[in-house]
Amino acid sequence: MPVFSKSRGGGGKNNPECSQYASFQALERLWQQFGLEPDRLQQLKLGNDSALLNSSFKVSSAAQASISACALMAEELYFRRIQDGAYHSQDERQSVHVPLNAAEAECTALFTVDGETPESWAKYSGVYACRDGYIRVHANFDHHRDAFLRMIRCKEGEELSREYVAQRVLEYSASELEDRAVEAGAIIARMRSPEEWKAHPQARAMNEQPVLEIEKINDCNPIPLPALETASNTRPLDNIRVLDLTRILAGPVCTRSLAAYGAKVLTVNSPNLPNIEHIIDTGRGKRSCHLDFYQDHDRKALAGLINDADIFVQSYRPGSLAKLGLDAETLSEMRPGLIYSELSAFGHLGPWANKRGFDSIVQTASGFNSAEAQAYADIQNANGQDKGIQLVPKAFPIQILDFATGFLMAFGSQLALLKRAEEGGSWRVRCSLLQTANWLQGFGRQLPLANAPEFDTSAWLKPFPSEYGELMAMPHAAQFSDIPVMFKQASVKPGRNNPEWW
Repeated sequence: MPVFSKSRGGGGKNNPECSQYASFQALERLWQQFGLEPDRLQQLKLGNDSALLNSSFKVSSAAQASISACALMAEELYFRRIQDGAYHSQDERQSVHVPLNAAEAECTALFTVDGETPESWAKYSGVYACRDGYIRVHANFDHHRDAFLRMIRCKEGEELSREYVAQRVLEYSASELEDRAVEAGAIIARMRSPEEWKAHPQARAMNEQPVLEIEKINDCNPIPLPALETASNTRPLDNIRVLDLTRILAGPVCTRSLAAYGAKVLTVNSPNLPNIEHIIDTGRGKRSCHLDFYQDHDRKALAGLINDADIFVQSYRPGSLAKLGLDAETLSEMRPGLIYSELSAFGHLGPWANKRGFDSIVQTASGFNSAEAQAYADIQNANGQDKGIQLVPKAFPIQILDFATGFLMAFGSQLALLKRAEEGGSWRVRCSLLQTANWLQGFGRQLPLANAPEFDTSAWLKPFPSEYGELMAMPHAAQFSDIPVMFKQASVKPGRNNPEWW
């Protein structure tokens, strides 16, 4: 039985009942894992605002902690670069302010274009009842949608109602659809209870893995961080080059964060793959080019970009880039000193290591949707939930696995830059949505509110330059005492720029 904390209110990082306390505890564990100086955490200001997102899991604290980790590492790089080897006093360090509500707002992923909010979910995405339970389907891309429809013997391309599709799903067991989806090319997860997930081979394979891994994969001479002038508008990652081969949400959040801290981020899109509307938001601060990895000319252009990159970030399904010679080992030989940051859904170990997945799919498969539904049912029924009644999967109020993974990936990429400067070598940063899910478990539980007010995030929206129209989006939640956090590049359409550094 999980232990629930009773308070969701503010009170700062010294109050064990508040969200900021959980955030700070998580940061202390992260700093300890990587042998970082704990005194650096004293630069962090977490505020004392109350959490506005309603969940039995401490998603607000996870948002605040992951953004704080990312920002604190940026500050460390900034300090190293401005001091250029000379001793500077602690008074010259930057303070880092990450208000809880600002972190929550950034992780809602809300944005508007010309006053309209793009649709996040396609018609056939979502929860379906089966003969013996529930599944969640991710059908935002046409090829995943068509694979799902073929599985339940529906004609792809035919205009079918959601109700009709739901009736067809009822003919199958949840396990059957989840198992068949792998070979069919569909994205489906069966809703499991936390107990069922703990017994699953994938859970056992990844249970002892840290929230992210940073490892040296070959040796080369140290590459010093270039010195920064302490002029206005200087940022921690100025002139650091990031090659961005990420898609959907977690990976683009990572590279958008690096762009906010000054990195030159070039996103490489395939002209043959679809994108989701969130690219309008996550593309802030980046340039974008098209390259087809199966064309010799484009492969040569990509190799040229890699040779001058500091960080290579990718979120393709495990093994897919290795088939093209774009794995960490190959690229670190090609470009000694490269930071290779990679992301997967279910981790690099276990029977699901190569399984496709997204935030919502990992939530459902790993017991979170079941646990969340049970917590709300218990609150709404003073006598407890009848065990004979099936619970409908209940998702988190935000896609916290995507966002926290993205921010932690940015933290790890920056830490690897620091290690490269001190120890030399090429480095791999490896994380997954499942590792972040396990990390979230460590925050503990809290009692959800039965009738919580909606979190009105519209007041947080700010204007940003965009080729898509008038873009209103969430600013980065972390602010520094003197360092500007901004996006120098407008959000551009895929393929807008040439495949070259600037």
